[in-house]
Amino acid sequence: MTEQAKLPGNNPKVKALDKVKKLDRAAILLMTLGEQDAAEVLKHMGPKEVQRVGTAMSTLNEVTQEQVEGVVQVFLDELSGKTSLGVGSDEYIRNMLTQALGADKASGLIDRILLGGNTTGLDTLKWMEPRAVADIIRHEHPQIQAIVIAYLEPDQSAEILSNFQEKVRLDIIMRVAALDTVQPAALSELNAILERQFSATAGSQQQSLGGVKTAAEIMNFLESTIEADLMENIREQDEPLADEIADLMFVFDNLASLDDRSIQMMLRDIPQDQLKVALRGADSDISEKFLGNMSKRASELLRDDMEAMGPVRLSEVEVAQKEILAIARRLADEGKIALGGAGGEAMV
Repeated sequence: MTEQAKLPGNNPKVKALDKVKKLDRAAILLMTLGEQDAAEVLKHMGPKEVQRVGTAMSTLNEVTQEQVEGVVQVFLDELSGKTSLGVGSDEYIRNMLTQALGADKASGLIDRILLGGNTTGLDTLKWMEPRAVADIIRHEHPQIQAIVIAYLEPDQSAEILSNFQEKVRLDIIMRVAALDTVQPAALSELNAILERQFSATAGSQQQSLGGVKTAAEIMNFLESTIEADLMENIREQDEPLADEIADLMFVFDNLASLDDRSIQMMLRDIPQDQLKVALRGADSDISEKFLGNMSKRASELLRDDMEAMGPVRLSEVEVAQKEILAIARRLADEGKIALGGAGGEAMV
């Protein structure tokens, strides 16, 4: 759906959408479609997007006839231009669509989404509860478990890992970090395991899968105590790998997600010369985050210094950013700030 500013304002039916969120408009549109057509649309989305739309569908109430007609009108107007569909969803889809459409309709819709088209055994796991996926792979070879964990979305993989014992979690995450490409035979074997339950096909090309970055992304979604224990165990076995994962778990641009109080606390420990170099190579969002938490005079001086400093080597920028990240991690270890990400809320 387009932004409200783009809506044809003279149409009273469209005006009825002024207070309707874009996501709710999408949900209304899907609810106006028949079961088969809605399924065809959702098949072009991924699990996360289906989850969001499904949530919106399940919470719709008191939708007026004017709003329904307005949604359809806007959709038809957009078709005269260009439109694109395609995205992603989550394991809660069954409950959400059941609440939105009723058990009978939702059952047929979900079956068509999961079993239709090009859904493979691995893709189907994306729609399942993490505990169910853990039960499916629990007795498989550790390398198979690692492939599954690396293939799925990091947040789902983190929940799946939480269902394993500490020793198994360590083995799996170490294998995920060591993955690079996966041979077609390995994917075929995994799809064969799932073949009895799901529609499965295997590709013929090697697939990039896993790696240290994937391991770090999964670690970011683990509950904080599990993440801390797992990182400690990784460090005992392979300290350089632990450092590499730690570096990737929270990068400089992630500092933009911290609240103002945390940024202000960091600014007390960051030398100005270091900050101006680090911000020289940063996105505008992170630069404004720091500058906005300084006094007007201090921010003006820093802006002037940054403009006058001339070109800076990328390596110098990276060093300065890593040093600031080290300050952030130290403050987090001291309990003064929370970097967030690792499975929990960022609390200060």
